[in-house]
Amino acid sequence: MSPRSYRMGQRQAEVDETRARIVAAARAHLAETGGVSLDAVARRADVARATVYYQFGSKAGLLEAVCDALAAQGGMAGLAEAFTLADPWAAVDRFVEVMGGFWAVDRVCTRRLRALAALDEEVGRVIADRDARRREGAAVLAGRLPAAPPDAASLLFVLTAFETYDALEAEAEAKTGTGTAGMPDGGGGGPTAATPAVIRLVRAALGGPVERP
Repeated sequence: MSPRSYRMGQRQAEVDETRARIVAAARAHLAETGGVSLDAVARRADVARATVYYQFGSKAGLLEAVCDALAAQGGMAGLAEAFTLADPWAAVDRFVEVMGGFWAVDRVCTRRLRALAALDEEVGRVIADRDARRREGAAVLAGRLPAAPPDAASLLFVLTAFETYDALEAEAEAKTGTGTAGMPDGGGGGPTAATPAVIRLVRAALGGPVERP
């Protein structure tokens, strides 16, 4: 490796580390305050405000990066598998499972983010774009189901919303007296307490078999 290539690689590693630190700071700030202040995020990440703008371009760009980080940690890459499964109900089940793992990553941060979307137009566009992708996926999978009701796509979209999982997880935590609702990194990327219940709800609403094969 030439000295120039080494320096470029080192520089890129530093840029990536700074970017990750800013995203983590934004995520923590959002969870704690329910808002997104670029000045506060910059201070928390120990960088200049201009660095945040340079890395992300805008508040929306920073929030996109936060959503991407949550998606990566929550195993959203596994969503592609749902669209390759031959059995349409197995595909829907996989869709529900992956969404459950994603929503469980940091429920406090996600809850704050979605609440802020209702108040801030810029944040609202970020969340609306993400929801639109889920709506499209739900439509594709619902369209494969035999004898599904006309509103199957809408039902699948609503039942795989964060609010559905969050409410069911809260109920499970209330019954057991345990939970990670107040903690980041609360078990995302895998099965959650809510997932089996959401699968049952989806199957009942869309006319599927009660028991999984």
